Amino acid sequence: MTVIAEPQQTSAGGLAVVQKNVPNAAAATGQFNQAFELNDVEGAKNGSTPDGKARSGYHPDDDGGGGGGHGIESDHPTNYLETIMHIFKGNVGPGLYAMGQAFYNGGILVSPILTVLLGITCIHSQHLLLIASKKIKSKLPASNKYPDFAETVELCFEHGPIRFQRWSRAMHLAVNIFICVTQLGFCTVYFGFISNNLKQIYDYYGIHLDVRLHMVIILVPILLPSLIRNFKYLAWCMTLANACMILGICITAYYAVQDLPAISERNYFSSWHQLPLYFGTAIFAFEGIALVLPLQNAMKKPEDFGRPLGVLNVGMAVVTFIFTGLGFVGYLQWGDDVQSSLTLNIPHDEILAQSVKVMVSLGVLLGYSLQFFIAIQIMLPTVLKTVSFGRNHPVLIDLAFRTVMVLITFAIAECILNVGALISLIGALCSTSLALVFPPVLELILGLADNECADTTTTGETKSSNSIGVFVWVKNILILVLALFIFVTGTIESLNAIRHLQ
Repeated sequence: MTVIAEPQQTSAGGLAVVQKNVPNAAAATGQFNQAFELNDVEGAKNGSTPDGKARSGYHPDDDGGGGGGHGIESDHPTNYLETIMHIFKGNVGPGLYAMGQAFYNGGILVSPILTVLLGITCIHSQHLLLIASKKIKSKLPASNKYPDFAETVELCFEHGPIRFQRWSRAMHLAVNIFICVTQLGFCTVYFGFISNNLKQIYDYYGIHLDVRLHMVIILVPILLPSLIRNFKYLAWCMTLANACMILGICITAYYAVQDLPAISERNYFSSWHQLPLYFGTAIFAFEGIALVLPLQNAMKKPEDFGRPLGVLNVGMAVVTFIFTGLGFVGYLQWGDDVQSSLTLNIPHDEILAQSVKVMVSLGVLLGYSLQFFIAIQIMLPTVLKTVSFGRNHPVLIDLAFRTVMVLITFAIAECILNVGALISLIGALCSTSLALVFPPVLELILGLADNECADTTTTGETKSSNSIGVFVWVKNILILVLALFIFVTGTIESLNAIRHLQ
């Protein structure tokens, strides 16, 4: 089964990114790809393929577990401003509040430059993903939808050079694994993020509990929304979470800009030893690449998404500005004492500051179920197919699997209390691959495929070709080298930090 991420506009105004399971892609290059065509809304509604023939054994609820078969079509296509808001929602989370510590690890002058450059690189990679998806769609002209991230990667390899075609299914699996690990990593971070903020409030009022006990206290409130199987019932979570996060950002920034010290009091550049931790945290913050294609599909005018002043460039420019600004003033204000969440630095004894900690904690708690839902939708069909008991009792297996996965993220959070290092580790391990590895690889794969087509002789023999432009090769190699640097050094330094500060 292939997993498709599609957005659904809910009645509450939120965008639900839902994974849709469809049959495997065709293996032969250039053949009619039924899996991709089943993204077509009408085909999914009535169980027919685009040629009008019914699919054997298709049932609308065969989509596997948590989604309940909902979420492929967009009842209310989004406009320009709505999609920019979704870009904002998809990138703003605990990673934003960790940017103060990221700037501590990078330096007050170096970090803003690196954040802007990293933002530009991530935007460029997202454009590469859009271009790859568009090229694949052009090879499958019967479809009116763009494939999602995982299927774009699979189909690019499937339509790429012959020597790479056998890797298509493995690449599809790799993308979904990275997405699942990233989403569950976010969920693990959320336990520590919420517990640390609530502990400060409890401590102020004389209730001194270990942070691990705070995680136990919030376990049930996190678990209950995570058991909701239909995404439309989570729409209220998204609306309330976004309101809490926006208010939290504004009030945190208010505290951060009060009586700022001179820049000379901060390190202009930290050290080469700390720099990998900066990159891991910063790339974690730019967490929305998996939403790019679903958001484009949801627009009334998809062509407005990738144009020069389109949704992607404008939305990500705003996100980069917020990351840079809050990280800069956070480190400038609190210096070496800056915490893994800027909310931990604001005063403990003021009602306004305490309300920020509660609001942000509530926003993150509700956001857990949204991040969790995406990972479950990818994994659940395989679980239902593997567990024989699940074929007759899918709802029971669904709920049990969700409970187990929540407990796993809880157990990891109990073991790793260093939230900042955990954020950096997830960013280095998974976010780097999704944001900086797959997009340039796709550009090279499709370029090599075009070269093979151009160099195929009339006898059918294919000549080797390296005619992709030098600039394309150099640019993509530099991005991949940066990704390798973040992956290796960020992982090593994050693990060291986790080990030393436990």
